[in-house]
Amino acid sequence: MAVTGIGVDVVDVARFQLARDRHPRILERLFTEGERRDARGATQRYAARFAAKEAVMKSLGVGVGSVPWQSIETVKAPSGAPSVRLHGAAAELAARRGVVRFSLSLTHSDLTAIAMVVAEGDDAR
Repeated sequence: MAVTGIGVDVVDVARFQLARDRHPRILERLFTEGERRDARGATQRYAARFAAKEAVMKSLGVGVGSVPWQSIETVKAPSGAPSVRLHGAAAELAARRGVVRFSLSLTHSDLTAIAMVVAEGDDAR
């Protein structure tokens, strides 16, 4: 595997909570049902997943709005390890860029949430 892109994003948890308070339906617009279930209502967890979506876009060399938010999904393994699953437009973009795998790391405190993504492509391409 060869690294084809990296992305990192930091989200201010209080600012994300403010957006959530002002726009109650924002969670349904940004997150899949699985992401909402995994976040268990915690703003820090939503902020980390939002940061992951932005970091994935950055790792693909595009900006916010390039693909629908729900086409990038964070999923949790039974061990708790996060990973990325792409759907629709995001999956098509990754395929065009030659990306076959993402590595994802998430962390958060009460103040900030951070996501780091490494996009990898097949060396044979």
